[in-house]
Amino acid sequence: MATLSDRLDHLLGAKAAEPLREQFDITTAEDLLRHYPMRYATRGQPLTQKDPPDGAHVTIIGDIVKADLVRNRNGGFRLEVSVLTDEQRVGVTFFNGQKVKHVIRVGKRAMFSGTVKYFRGRWSLSHPGYLIMSGDGDPAVETVRGGGALAGMARSAQDSGRGVDMSIFDRAMLPVYPASSKIETWDIARCVRQVLDQLDLDGDPLPESIRAQHGLIGLAEALRLIHFPETKADVDNAKERLRFDEAVALQLALAQRRHESFLRSAPPCAPQSDGVAADFDNQLPFELTAGQHEVAAEITADLARAHPMSRLLQGEVGSGKTIVALRAMLQVVDAGKQCALLAPTEVLAAQHYRSLHAMLGPLGAGGELGAAEHATRIVLLTGSMSTAAKRAALLAVVTGEAGIVIGTHALIQDSVEFFDLGLVVVDEQHRFGVEQRDALRGKAKQGISPHLLVMTATPIPRTIAMMTLGDLETSTLRELPRGRSPIVTNVVAARDKPKWVDRAWARIEEEVAAGRQAYVVCSRIGDGDDSGEDSGKKSGKSGAGKAEPPTTSSVLEVYDRLRTGPLSGVRVGLLHGRLPADEKDAVMQAFTAGEIDVLVCTTVVEVGVDVPNATVMVIVDAERFGVSQLHQLRGRIGRGAHPGLCLLISEMSPAGAAFARLRAVAATTDGFELATLDLEQRREGDVLGEEQSGKRSTLRLLSLLEHDEIIASAQEFARDVVAEDPTLADHPGLAGMVGAAIDRDRLDYLAKS
Repeated sequence: MATLSDRLDHLLGAKAAEPLREQFDITTAEDLLRHYPMRYATRGQPLTQKDPPDGAHVTIIGDIVKADLVRNRNGGFRLEVSVLTDEQRVGVTFFNGQKVKHVIRVGKRAMFSGTVKYFRGRWSLSHPGYLIMSGDGDPAVETVRGGGALAGMARSAQDSGRGVDMSIFDRAMLPVYPASSKIETWDIARCVRQVLDQLDLDGDPLPESIRAQHGLIGLAEALRLIHFPETKADVDNAKERLRFDEAVALQLALAQRRHESFLRSAPPCAPQSDGVAADFDNQLPFELTAGQHEVAAEITADLARAHPMSRLLQGEVGSGKTIVALRAMLQVVDAGKQCALLAPTEVLAAQHYRSLHAMLGPLGAGGELGAAEHATRIVLLTGSMSTAAKRAALLAVVTGEAGIVIGTHALIQDSVEFFDLGLVVVDEQHRFGVEQRDALRGKAKQGISPHLLVMTATPIPRTIAMMTLGDLETSTLRELPRGRSPIVTNVVAARDKPKWVDRAWARIEEEVAAGRQAYVVCSRIGDGDDSGEDSGKKSGKSGAGKAEPPTTSSVLEVYDRLRTGPLSGVRVGLLHGRLPADEKDAVMQAFTAGEIDVLVCTTVVEVGVDVPNATVMVIVDAERFGVSQLHQLRGRIGRGAHPGLCLLISEMSPAGAAFARLRAVAATTDGFELATLDLEQRREGDVLGEEQSGKRSTLRLLSLLEHDEIIASAQEFARDVVAEDPTLADHPGLAGMVGAAIDRDRLDYLAKS
């Protein structure tokens, strides 16, 4: 008998097992049984319909009761076939009738797989793939003939010799697997049948009480029914159990990481009543929102504990995440520790540096004349700083003189040493790789894990948070601070309404005349090397490997066109990621100071840029940007007393899907609603970092869009189990589920994230 951990070369033989390993990295019985069918071919039509839709691909099995050779008008012959299935008679036509007439004969039992075509209310198959089976009902077949899409099945059966069990293909529901040219779906089906026939499962990893609570069938039954069901209900029952297994496996891994984090030591940073944090609260010129107070209380409690905080702070663009993070940093500074704020771009790092200085005033001028009594020092560290400036910053960091260190990837370089790092804040956490975040956390003193606060203005749907960030506590800011103005978004069909584009530029002129400012955002730079900053450009191949020129408008082209044309009467500035750092900083400061009226830029302004006087944003080639990215960009306007206007210009057809997506963005400013839309557009992919690990997708049956209740139930169960048995030593079946669902690379990835 076989177990799930048995190797396939022992169960199937090396000849059958090797293609599975090469093509799908399938090496064990469990790997194979978790390679689920992607759909099921049925006899004649889908089980829920008498007549399949036009264009559907179906597989029928039945007896050939008619096979007439008919002459065509052009002199050729077609074979008109009638197949009697269990429920109806189906017409099948072959246009090369003379070539197949000796194979497809009356009295034969056959399988036909093809595309449905309707004519005068009746459907038929034209030139389908076919498989001729024995007509006497004996499943042990000596000769099997096939053509088209089913020719390989015939060869597979023929090569295997007498005794091949072809009854697997004469089922009400035939499994159709993800396959390849080297190992086809019928080969996989036969391997699965062979393994299932040998399988002996000793117990079920899920406790009987949990199965009963959720109405789940046993694992052995689920594995059999997912591959060889008799009814659609069998498939539904199997999937319900197996997707719960997927959710539990991932949640167990996350719960274990959460428990391990809890056991590590972190510097306790209890709030003080007479430190820089209290002084900052006393000088605030406005009242925090109820949401900010609530989140701040959660973070304050976390920081006071002796184990590391691991918290995600998510919120709408402009919801006040930065001030919440600053209050947390000041609490840590009061405890004599340092804080590191990691930003994805130099523009954002510099913006944070100026914003924190402005918010703190004398409290952020530590070591300077006029500093407040409890002042701390803020230091900026970026890769493009001069050698002298970088040396001074590094000295302030290593001596502990700097309480708050703001920087880009430069913070994680080996040359950066902290005196006593107590808190790491990561802004726009999705912009950083796992290794980068882990490297910064590793700069604390030996044996100490710094507290971690990751922030994002790209809202994360609840299921994504539970599946990718289940070892983090999540805080959400939904309420916008007072003073934020509404933003209206319109989509401009440039191809159909070119005058509307002219009106967009005129609208900018009107805002500038009223004393306000505007952004014009483009998807690429256009200086001959468009890598790195683009949201996505057309890059096809033509001729002898030559790339087609991009059809989008570059920031350099738009800048030149606007400043010499529609906006020649206003002050136009240029900003993109490959400008020298000092020039980028100078441009942003000039725009912030009102010395530039219109900033033509790329996505370097996507996050963190705060110019309250900017009221208009025009996004060129808007279809090139993702849903969440458009929402982030739009958040740069309406940050002051005047309402914002965002215009999404697109050359795409108003009847197309891309234009519909832009309309959906224009219809709401709710970032959480848009995050769900973004997930629907992209689908969920691999929630554990497919790009980093290079492995195939983790999720097979579980959908982050549709199964939030299953994920929530699995999370509750997993946390209860790990609380009592952190290593799963008493639950070997559950431990095996984790290993089967997540490979070692993903577990390492998860631990570092």
